[in-house]
Amino acid sequence: MSRPTDLTGMTAVAMADALADGQITSVELTQAHLDRIERLNPALNAFLLVDAVGALATAADVDARRAAGEDLPRLAGVPIAVKDIACTQGLATTAGSKMLEHFVPPYDATIVTRLKDAGLPILGKTNMDEFAMGSSTEHSAFGPTHNPWDLERIPGGSGGGSSAAVAAYLAPLAIGSDTGGSIRQPASVTGTVGAKPTYGGISRYGVIALASSLDQIGPCARNVADAALLHEVLGGHDPMDSTSIDAPVPPIVAACDTRDLTGVKIGVVKEVGEDGFQAGVLTRFHEALGHLRDLGAEIVEVSCPHFVYAMPAYYLILPSEASSNLARYDAMRYGLRVDPGGSPSAEQVMAASRDAGFGEEVKRRIILGTYALSSGYYDAYYGQAQKVRTLIAGDLAAAFEQVDVLVSPTTPTTAFKIGEKIDDPMAMYLNDLTTIPANMAGIPGMSIPSGVAEEDGLPVGIQILAPAMADDRMYAVGAALEARLAQAQGGPVLDHAPEIEVKA
Repeated sequence: MSRPTDLTGMTAVAMADALADGQITSVELTQAHLDRIERLNPALNAFLLVDAVGALATAADVDARRAAGEDLPRLAGVPIAVKDIACTQGLATTAGSKMLEHFVPPYDATIVTRLKDAGLPILGKTNMDEFAMGSSTEHSAFGPTHNPWDLERIPGGSGGGSSAAVAAYLAPLAIGSDTGGSIRQPASVTGTVGAKPTYGGISRYGVIALASSLDQIGPCARNVADAALLHEVLGGHDPMDSTSIDAPVPPIVAACDTRDLTGVKIGVVKEVGEDGFQAGVLTRFHEALGHLRDLGAEIVEVSCPHFVYAMPAYYLILPSEASSNLARYDAMRYGLRVDPGGSPSAEQVMAASRDAGFGEEVKRRIILGTYALSSGYYDAYYGQAQKVRTLIAGDLAAAFEQVDVLVSPTTPTTAFKIGEKIDDPMAMYLNDLTTIPANMAGIPGMSIPSGVAEEDGLPVGIQILAPAMADDRMYAVGAALEARLAQAQGGPVLDHAPEIEVKA
């Protein structure tokens, strides 16, 4: 096999194979990505922090161990980006907020420890909506991230930094977090693959909490097989996380060899409907259904009658849990401290610090959540929302008795322009319309590219949902559809290394 010439253009699997065969070194591979980051990140703002020294040190160590004949993990030496919501020892972790601008954790999140144990050089920390509250990465305290397909458009959120980094070939792999769609929605609008595992399938220890009953860490990649490899590195029981599932990781890498879906039943939820969906998104979705039929699958319409209540219930549960989790940032224990002058009371210091440290969207959700949890309203709002959540989980359980997986468009539209919806929270929230039910029920979900919309030439994604602990089923369908789409289009669905204009 000849030596690859475009190091950043390979898949993570190809990088791993080239490293194992001695065609390239991890130092060469990591440096190629660092050079691309240096050139393109000023235009994208995908990375908030780049750790060139640390990444190259890890790469050199992997190269030395490989040269000594050590048997290394499959992805050893393949670089990765980490969403700035996971604690990294000795590296700033901001969660996209001024409140934590100068926070340097004294320990690593479990997922970071597992990346290091597997020998993946960490290129740096990626941009995100503040405390993961947002659908566009416009709510970052450090400026918006730009979509590599069109720098005037959003890359999704809250993990737009990770999705943009992968889409722009700044990193072959990245870590995301998904509370209501924050891995899958960015994947859809940037033409990448994003997977939300079963709740508890990947440890959240050391990950800054937004809504603890909804948050889930997952992989971001450019194809299904790469995402599966990363998922297996990250997954598995963690005694440091009380919600971690004490069970083996499903055989998701092996599932990616699936190419025949004969006998598989694919469900389409009739309540999702087509109102509010962009025409090009629906076109690609119906084409994908045709490809699934060609692979032998049977398309079945199912009913989930309580899906219509998923969004209002979610936007009571999430703010309530966020209000509780963010109460710790009070200028006394954690985070920014602002002196309002004079001889302030503790309450005045707290008020000044929280006012300066939190952005508008975070304040909005804290206020809403505090109200929903307040005496006299808890049962009427938060309590009722949790009952709706149970009904949604019941709908999904009933649907999975009829079908193997569910599919839908991942997002109602392609990427919108930066600033277009920033002053309309309700319009912004609608971007998570199809992704929220998976978080409410704790089931796995994945978005894979299904082509581009005719209207604007921007990426479209299709979402695949599977029952809890059936992540391998989701990967199998995703890999089969990905291969079929590539065959139909004569190559990778979205083989796009953008030529991004870097302004002086």
